[in-house]
Amino acid sequence: MTVHLCTAGLVFALTAPALAAGDPQGAPAHPSTATRGALSDVEGQQAPAPPQDPDRPISFEEQVVVTASKTEQQLVNAPAAVSIVTTETIQNSPATNVGDLIRAVPGVNVSQISARDVNITTRGATSTLATSQLALVDGRSVYLDFFGMVLWDLVPTNPHEIRQIEVIRGPASAVWGANAMAGVVNVLTRTPRELAAAGGTSLTIGVGAFTRSITGRDADAGSLFYVNGSHAQAVDARWAYKVSAGYYTQDPLPRPTGTLPNVFRTPYPDFANQGTSQPKFDARVDYDLAGGGTVTFSGGLAGTEGIIHSGIGPFDISSDSRMGYFSTRYQNGGRRVAFFTNLLDGDASNLLTRGPTGQPLPLVFDTKTFDVEASDVRTIGTSHVLTFGGNFRRNTFDISLAPRGDDRNEGGGFIQDEIFFGDRFRWVVGGRLDTFSSIDDPVFSPRTTFMVKPDAAQTFRVSFNRAFRAPSFINNHIDTTILNQVDLGALSPALARFVFPITAVGNPNLKEETMTAYEIGYTGVVGSRATVTAAVYFNYTDDGIYFTPVAAYTPANPPPGWPLPPVVLGVLAGLTPPVVLPSRFTYLNLGTIKDKGVELGVDAAANQYVNVFTNYSFQAKPEIEDFPAGTTINDINWPAKNRFNAGFDFSYARFLGNLAVSYTGEAYWQDVLDARFAGTTDDYTLVNGGFGVRWAGERVVTSIKVTNLANQEVLQHVFGDVLKRQVVGEVRVTF
Repeated sequence: MTVHLCTAGLVFALTAPALAAGDPQGAPAHPSTATRGALSDVEGQQAPAPPQDPDRPISFEEQVVVTASKTEQQLVNAPAAVSIVTTETIQNSPATNVGDLIRAVPGVNVSQISARDVNITTRGATSTLATSQLALVDGRSVYLDFFGMVLWDLVPTNPHEIRQIEVIRGPASAVWGANAMAGVVNVLTRTPRELAAAGGTSLTIGVGAFTRSITGRDADAGSLFYVNGSHAQAVDARWAYKVSAGYYTQDPLPRPTGTLPNVFRTPYPDFANQGTSQPKFDARVDYDLAGGGTVTFSGGLAGTEGIIHSGIGPFDISSDSRMGYFSTRYQNGGRRVAFFTNLLDGDASNLLTRGPTGQPLPLVFDTKTFDVEASDVRTIGTSHVLTFGGNFRRNTFDISLAPRGDDRNEGGGFIQDEIFFGDRFRWVVGGRLDTFSSIDDPVFSPRTTFMVKPDAAQTFRVSFNRAFRAPSFINNHIDTTILNQVDLGALSPALARFVFPITAVGNPNLKEETMTAYEIGYTGVVGSRATVTAAVYFNYTDDGIYFTPVAAYTPANPPPGWPLPPVVLGVLAGLTPPVVLPSRFTYLNLGTIKDKGVELGVDAAANQYVNVFTNYSFQAKPEIEDFPAGTTINDINWPAKNRFNAGFDFSYARFLGNLAVSYTGEAYWQDVLDARFAGTTDDYTLVNGGFGVRWAGERVVTSIKVTNLANQEVLQHVFGDVLKRQVVGEVRVTF
C-alpha cells in the first residue's frame, strides 16, 4: 500500500515502511522523549506517530524534520523554512543526481555543468564551486574544507536507502556551524530494520540514452547505465545490518558551440569533454542496547571521474579518485554521541590552464577529516525545550596547489531554547560559538525565531539569523603559478596570443564570510489536504571571499618576453577602460552583497491517488556595497529572478507516475577564467516525467523516465555543458 505526503515545498509519495518516525540521523524508530514530553505538556498533543489509515494524506502531525534544530519536530513547528523530498520521489524521479532531485524546492538554485559536476545554493546565485551550502548524510558533513565545495557523487548512499532529503532554506550556522551559510541539505537514510521490513533485498537496473546533437554540431546519442543493489536483515532483537553497492556511468554531455554571449564574443574553448563513472559501496550495522538507545557503525567508499569546473577552468578528475568514510554513533532519544572520518584521495589535471612549464596544471589532493560531536535535548518544566551540543574537528591536507599548509583544527558549541507561551506563541533563541585555527577570533552565530500559532496546524514566524563560511584551505594557502593568455594583436602581431605568468597566493589573514538574514514566513496545513508555505527574506553577505588581482605588470616590471617597449604597458593602463596585465592574485574579504526574495508554495492531495504541487520563487538582482572602486554588479553572479515549479504524481492500483515542469529564468555568470568568459544563460523549462507498472505483487516495478521531454537545449551555466532529452528504462526488483 502506498500513502501520500504533503510537504513544505513539494508533494510526493512515500512507501509505508519508510514512515517510522524517529531515527533522525540513523537511530531506532522512536521520537525524542524530551520533545514528545514538551509537546504533550504544552501543546496537548503527542509527537509524530506513523499513520494508521493508508488511504488518507499524512497529516501535519506526521511531517517530521530534524535538520532545523538537530532534534525531531513537526514540520509546521520548524523555526526555519524546510522542504522534504521523500523516498518514493527519489525512487520514481527521472533524476540521476541530487541536484535534479531538489530542483523543484522553492528558493534552491541548481547548476549542472558536466556529467558529474552539480552545484547547489539556496537563496542566492550558485557557482562552479558552491561554497556556502552545507551538505550532510545522516548528520555527517560531506562538505570538503580543502576547496570549500561538495562532490555529491562521492556520497555512497544507494537511492533506495534514502528515507528523505531535508533542505533548510536559509542560514543554519547557529546549529550546524561553519559553511551552513546559505542553508543545509541533509540526506537521511533508512535503518537496516526499515529496509528489512520493506523487503530486505532490492536490485535496480537502469539503461538510458540522451541526445547530443545541438545547434552547430551533430553527434551520436550518448548512453548511461546504472545498477544499485542492497540487502538488509534484522538478525535478532538486537542486531540488524545492511550492505549496498552501485555503479553509474555516463558518456560526456555535448559542449556548447560558437561564442559566449558577451561583448567579447569569446569562442568556447575546445577541450576533450569527459563523461563519468561512479562506483560505490556502503555498509551499516545497528545494535539496540538493552537499556535503550542504539549504537550504529557505518562505512563506505565512493569513486568518481570526470569534469569539475573551477575559476581557473575545468579539471579532469582521474578514475582513481575516491572518498571513504567511517562513522559510529550512539543515540538514545534526543541524546547523541558520534564520531566520523572522511578520507579523500585523488588527482586531476586542468584542461585549459597550464603551469610555468607549459604542461597542464595538476591538482593532487589527499585530505583527512576527523570529527567527534555530542548533543542532547532536555525539557525544563512545561515551557522550555533545551537543545545543546558541540563538536571538535581536525583536518589534515596534502594539496599540490597549497604546499605550505597541512592542517586545520576547529570546534564549537551551541545551545537553543524553545520557549512555549501557552498554545499560541513560541520563541526559539540560541546561538553557536566556533573557533578555527585559521581564523583569529571566535565566530558567534546567533538565531532567534518568534512563532505565532493560530492553531496547531498553522505557524507564522519572524526570524533573525547570522551564519558564516570559513575560508577554505585553498583560500588560505594556495601557492602556484599559471600561464595566462591575452590578445593584443591590435598593437602588434607578436601580441596576438601573448602568454604571461600569473602568481596565485593564499591569504592566511582572511576573515570568515558572514550572512545576516531576516525572514517572515508561514507554514500551514489547510483542510488536512494542502500544505501552504510562504516566505519573504532579506540576506546581507559581508566580507565575501574573492580571488582578486593585487599586482600588475608595469613599465618597470614588464612580463617575461614582452616584445614592445615597456612604456607601452603604461599607455595601456591609462586607456578607458584600462588594459592591465595582472601579475599576482590573492583572496580578499570584500564588500557587502544584498539579496532578497519571495517564496510561495502550495501542495495538495487531490485524492488518495493523486498529489499536486506548485511553487514560485522570486530572487531580486543582487545589490553591492563597499566594494573596491571600479567593481560593478557584473563582477558577481546573479541568480535567476523567477523560478516556477508545478507537477503531480499518482499511484493507482498497479500504476504509478509523475510529471513536473520547472522554469528557470536567465542568470548571469562570471566565475570561470576572466571577463572574456562571463555571460548570461537563457531561461529554460524542463519537463520531466515517468510512468511505471508494478508486477508480481508489487515486487517488480518497470518504468520509463524522461528528462527534458521537450528536448530544449538547456545551458545551466554559461560555461557548462548542454543538456538535451534523456530517456531511461528502469527495472526495480524487491526480494
